[in-house]
Amino acid sequence: MVKFSHVAWMVAAATILVSAPAFAQVDFTGEWAARQQEDQPHRNPGPELGDYGGFPINAALRQKAESWDASILSQPERQGQPHPAQYSLRGGGGPNLHFTKIYENYQLVGYHMEGLYGRADRVIWLDGRPHPSDFSEHTWDGFSTGVWDGDSLTVTTTHMKQGVIQRNGLATTPYGVMTEHIFRHGDFLTIVTFIDDPAYLEEPFIRTTNWVRNPNGELTVPQLFLPVDELGDRPLGWVPHFPLGTHHTEFSENHDIPFEATQGGARTMYPEFMLTIEQLRKAEAAMRAQKK
Repeated sequence: MVKFSHVAWMVAAATILVSAPAFAQVDFTGEWAARQQEDQPHRNPGPELGDYGGFPINAALRQKAESWDASILSQPERQGQPHPAQYSLRGGGGPNLHFTKIYENYQLVGYHMEGLYGRADRVIWLDGRPHPSDFSEHTWDGFSTGVWDGDSLTVTTTHMKQGVIQRNGLATTPYGVMTEHIFRHGDFLTIVTFIDDPAYLEEPFIRTTNWVRNPNGELTVPQLFLPVDELGDRPLGWVPHFPLGTHHTEFSENHDIPFEATQGGARTMYPEFMLTIEQLRKAEAAMRAQKK
């Protein structure tokens, strides 16, 4: 019988601890019901065209959004389109989430996040596997890996398709990188999302989304998409769009907001932009007075 000294046992234990993956004592498994107190009008029923305030968009994305027409979702090839990973946590009416653990050889290697619109459900790998090559396929759910930072799970997602971050044409390119911090306080779950995409964003885009534990919840039945011809009066190959140079002024006019203040950009994310709005109001009032 082989006997180990006290020092040998300490070395063996340290080796096991170093080689084994470290997991926080936090469990996300189970059902989570969406809370929509934050940004409810933007999530359900949805934002208005031209409402870009608070988004750090640049001129390229602004031009793309101004040419976007929601009728494009009526094209047969778009009718079965799920929400992309960049937006899938924000869908109208939810989404209610279900987390399950993924085990390989009795080791926890990931989480499966289910319940997303169009069932572009996501896997978050926790076993240290690398992200695919830059030439690999981009998908609606992307490729996600996670590492624990204390009791918070930090998730990095790449290889996403170009997809909306707001349902009025604002989007990120396929080269954007999304970082999420998932944490819970008792029965409440919060996910903080950062999207870095210099091609379309002046600064990283940040927002939070919340859920509450729902022990009696059930996953919804996957949506059944049945593409039909909704654009029968249009010629083959027609793509719904607004011409380049279009400016959606209706949102500004209907809500009495200076048009410039609705056009987004990094500066519109910060509280001090309220002072700029007041300056724009005064400038517009002075111009109207001159025309009288």
